[in-house]
Amino acid sequence: MTSMRAKLATLAASVVVLGASAAGYAVVSARPAPAPASAADRAVTLRPGPRLLAVTDRHVSTAALADPAGPRAVSDTECLRVYAAAGTGVCLAPSSPWSYQVVVLDAALRPTRRLDVPGLPNRARVSASGRMVSWTTFVGGDSYTSSGFSTRTGFLDTRTGATVTTLEDFTIRRDGRPYRSADVNFWGVTFAGDDNAFYATMSTAGKRWLVRGDAAARTVTTVRENVECPSLSPDGTRIAFKEAVDADPAKGWRLSVLDLRTMRVTATAERASVDDQAAWLDGATLAYTLRQDDGSPDVWSVPADGSGTPRLLLPGAESPSPLT
Repeated sequence: MTSMRAKLATLAASVVVLGASAAGYAVVSARPAPAPASAADRAVTLRPGPRLLAVTDRHVSTAALADPAGPRAVSDTECLRVYAAAGTGVCLAPSSPWSYQVVVLDAALRPTRRLDVPGLPNRARVSASGRMVSWTTFVGGDSYTSSGFSTRTGFLDTRTGATVTTLEDFTIRRDGRPYRSADVNFWGVTFAGDDNAFYATMSTAGKRWLVRGDAAARTVTTVRENVECPSLSPDGTRIAFKEAVDADPAKGWRLSVLDLRTMRVTATAERASVDDQAAWLDGATLAYTLRQDDGSPDVWSVPADGSGTPRLLLPGAESPSPLT
């Protein structure tokens, strides 16, 4: 199984959508008129329930959490990345053969907002309340391990329409001191329960940091080195993340969990290199994407406390999130 997953780190560039080049806040385009739902779309909803949301063959799909390998509903809605919470979804979708959009979806998969973005889609998240949506795109280079890669990360307040198109304009404090550098990149936002605090990855000067952000104050502060693609637990006390082996992404990543109270790191039982922003299925279990040798994705799960063994959860799918 390890050999089946070994190429994961080199396949990050196969993902798609998002980014943003303007700085600061902007107002997103007006809500489009809902299009008539197809029969396939009507079979898939983002309403909270015991189901797993994922992308199957570039389309939004759901499966029963009790039997995710069983019958699956697949919609006509095309997304390269998807995530949902509290009946609100974010879809990183193609708008043409060479361009992409961030699309906010309601519970019936109807688009409510659209935002054109440059680059290739990479990460997407929705806050637990459904209010905040975030995204990351590659806008230069092709993977985290390549030299000279660049990302663009932003987020949108679905209530007000205010949009942060790049975190690079936020004030940075590194090790307690003001910090500025032209090489700063951010990716992988995850929101806290108040819809204002968030965590993300910041890279600069050859290092990667977990940062805690304040959306209203437009600030980020470093927390710990070698923490990438954070995912905050439902109770807000732990962060699942990918930890570069020996702090070197070229050696792959270990799926791990950081206790924010003690700063203790626990490696999960997953030994394959996990190049993904894991999702919490509940307070004890993580879901994430691994790719086979031919590049096809599968969703796996593993306990967050380091116990147990990895389990194949949803074959032929990626971008998992529980419908909470």
